[in-house]
Amino acid sequence: MTDSITLAPRSYAQGQVVLPGSKSISNRVLLLAALSRGQTMVRSLLDAEDTRVMRAALEQLGVRCVRQGEADDYLVHGVAGRFPCASAALFLGNAGTALRPLVAALALQGGDYRLSGVARMHERPIADLVESLQQIGAAIDYLGEPGYPPLHIGQGHIAINKPVQVRSDVSSQFMTALLLTLPMLSKSQGEINVHVQGALISQPYVALTLHLLRSFGIEVAQHGWSRFVVPADAYYQSPGEITVEGDASSASYFLAAGAIAGGPVRVIGVGRTSMQGDVQFAGALARMGAHITMGDNWIEVAANKKQEASLQSIEINCSDIPDAAMTLAMCALFATGRTTLTHIASWRVKETDRIAAMARELIKLGAQIEEGSDFLSITAPSVWQVPLGGIDTYDDHRMAMCFSLAALGPVPITINDPGCVVKTFPDYFALFSKLTH
Repeated sequence: MTDSITLAPRSYAQGQVVLPGSKSISNRVLLLAALSRGQTMVRSLLDAEDTRVMRAALEQLGVRCVRQGEADDYLVHGVAGRFPCASAALFLGNAGTALRPLVAALALQGGDYRLSGVARMHERPIADLVESLQQIGAAIDYLGEPGYPPLHIGQGHIAINKPVQVRSDVSSQFMTALLLTLPMLSKSQGEINVHVQGALISQPYVALTLHLLRSFGIEVAQHGWSRFVVPADAYYQSPGEITVEGDASSASYFLAAGAIAGGPVRVIGVGRTSMQGDVQFAGALARMGAHITMGDNWIEVAANKKQEASLQSIEINCSDIPDAAMTLAMCALFATGRTTLTHIASWRVKETDRIAAMARELIKLGAQIEEGSDFLSITAPSVWQVPLGGIDTYDDHRMAMCFSLAALGPVPITINDPGCVVKTFPDYFALFSKLTH
């Protein structure tokens, strides 16, 4: 892809999009299938940078992941909880959904492993997960700045004689990493209790993890959002076949386009029966005045033609939709009044500092912005401005996809480094251009 892409102003959006597979589901399923007994046919796996690095890492560890024909279907040959390769150096890019659970899985294996990523991954905190694993005897050392990757994992002496404590107020991926991998120990350690210290953010992502664990034969008992119990003698059992849902976070851009620019726009791949928390984004659009209809596997959005403006402003707690909440910031450009997104502190430790990045780029368009440690307030431009130098994306796929929606305004939008969307959605700009007119 070129260094930048310029999107001419578009006056309406209409059509249908089949979503790529969910990144969150894809990488969880790959790891669970790898740890299982037997073979698992994984259908509609996301084919993007983050899932490629997970597949490559698993293959380095001795797991066979064989593509089936031309479809995005993979036959994963499970290793029954024990990776064949006891030594490896894994490069995991900027894929938190790959690096964090693999840290836990390898810490519980015994062996000699090094895990690293791009420069930004080495700025994303991992201390809370490392400390949880060290308390049960894992041998993990920081190879750079303490609290951050890269990491060296050695031969530990695992013993669980009290509840495993974990802080998950920075990222729910730390809890997910433990839940995905602790069943490897339940045969030797018995029932395993996991206690959350403080608040557990992004709870729908943990619910997603529990749902997928059940698909692989492991029923984790949940006591609110503060205690989880992995049963004794749990083991990963392949379901034989599992299909990856469409990506609900990626759906948000197309749904927002329908709400802003007429519609109807329908996304195929998520709906009423989705296990992903980001489907709640549709409810946020409804609060802003959009018209929503939904089936089991689809969502359709159209603008409310009775409103003078495209959308109405809202104040919303975004703790359950941290990724899709970025799209609400773009919807605020087309809303009357001031829109405030709260409980978004986790944005600070994503692919970039998303609060700072969103604020900086929205101001280029003429929006009025108030930024805090865990909130962002946006008032639409009174006069839209052409962003001088273009919109910077900070090597963050969601920044690039979000700001495509600014092309539904009255000025041309140049987006720098659009190729960063390969992380989760390589075909995004082609589909966006087909949908908007």
